[in-house]
Amino acid sequence: MGKLFGTDGVRGIINKELTVDLALKLGKAIGTYFGKNSNVMIGRDARAGGDMFMRVVEGALLSTGVNVYEAGYGATPALQYGVKTLGYDGGVIVTASHNPPEYNGIKVLSNQGIEIEREEEKKIEDIYFEDRFNSSDWTSLKYDVRKETRVLDTYVKGVLSHVDVEKIRKKNYRVLIDSANSVGGLATPIVARELGCRVFTLNGNLDPLFPARYPEPTFESIHDTAEVAKVLKADLGVTHDGDADRAIFIDSQGTIQWGDRSASLLSYWAHVKNPNLPPRVFTAVSSSSLVEEFLSKFGLEVRWTKVGSVDIAHTLMKEKGVAGFEENGGFMYPPHQYVRDGAMSMALMLELMASENESSASLFDRLPKYYLVKTKVRLTDNIDVEKIYKEIEDKYTNSGKILTIDGVKVTASDYWFLVRKSGTEPIIRVLVEAKDQSKASKIAEELVSFVGGS
Repeated sequence: MGKLFGTDGVRGIINKELTVDLALKLGKAIGTYFGKNSNVMIGRDARAGGDMFMRVVEGALLSTGVNVYEAGYGATPALQYGVKTLGYDGGVIVTASHNPPEYNGIKVLSNQGIEIEREEEKKIEDIYFEDRFNSSDWTSLKYDVRKETRVLDTYVKGVLSHVDVEKIRKKNYRVLIDSANSVGGLATPIVARELGCRVFTLNGNLDPLFPARYPEPTFESIHDTAEVAKVLKADLGVTHDGDADRAIFIDSQGTIQWGDRSASLLSYWAHVKNPNLPPRVFTAVSSSSLVEEFLSKFGLEVRWTKVGSVDIAHTLMKEKGVAGFEENGGFMYPPHQYVRDGAMSMALMLELMASENESSASLFDRLPKYYLVKTKVRLTDNIDVEKIYKEIEDKYTNSGKILTIDGVKVTASDYWFLVRKSGTEPIIRVLVEAKDQSKASKIAEELVSFVGGS
């Protein structure tokens, strides 16, 4: 039996790995999975091929008897919130999130707006590979694709309902929003304006070629954005990935703050706001040791999961807690929705700043200082990933605590690292953090060489 779904949906290079033929067959499998007369909403980000794949999937869904509602362009969290609050049986989003511009993808949502669980993905794969598709009689194919126009307004109101709007408005914050020429520019600036901010936008026009920077916010790709934030004297910079479910922040000193650092502050704040929720957070093994070091001061337990928002979201929903997050800037706030949400993250950060009357830079100064080195090695045919994992375990067995939930993570007293095969690209990711910058760089170099890079 084949496999279609990766860490987060089905993705591939446009017209090479992700083709119209694949999308058509996948759309029929998704429609069969949801069933005849189900109501499914579909939307997309600004990537190349987005309209092509959306039309193909719409036709496939209609052919299986599904009622299709098109929301068009939208940030992934806005579309997810729309599925949940507007009463749909499920959703489909054409997006490849943070992947390079030549990629696109298809993700499937439950009626809660969350990416379907791994077991449900397997059901769709079984339908796909066994060619067990529903087919509607011509007499039932009498409805066109219908438009869904309520998503943006519903989403903005939803985000604002979870923060103290008036308290934030009194601060008149200056906020820079870099939406990477994609759909983050549709909702996040509106949320910021409703919060009384003076909003500056960068890379705000939709452009499927992503001419300004890569869709993934990294230290390299948003370096120029941080320089602009300094010039503007922004109280907060917000940088999105291609579908705006992530937010990497730039503080009031112009320093880029990685996602597990911001998530540590937001988890603390979520705990303060929701004392009746279980005092725990869920995060992937790719997050820093500083998470436990900081949150334990407030009685918050950290539970580690596999990498991938699907696993974190469903674990959080089942076991309950104040937050779930990934180190890449994806933060989940359960009172709003069990998915990563960039605009919600921004609103919570502004509320924390306003409530504690501190600048974003001083808030980040509360956190333990680690130096991060993040790199990757291209996978080739001669790289045996499982063998590499085992060799790393053996080499570092006496160095500290070892986790093998997803890849290999080693945590020592003054450093930690993770070596893991990506679920969305043909690469091995290497993350290293240490309290000494040269040590972090040295360990990263050793690991890259060990894995087979140069």
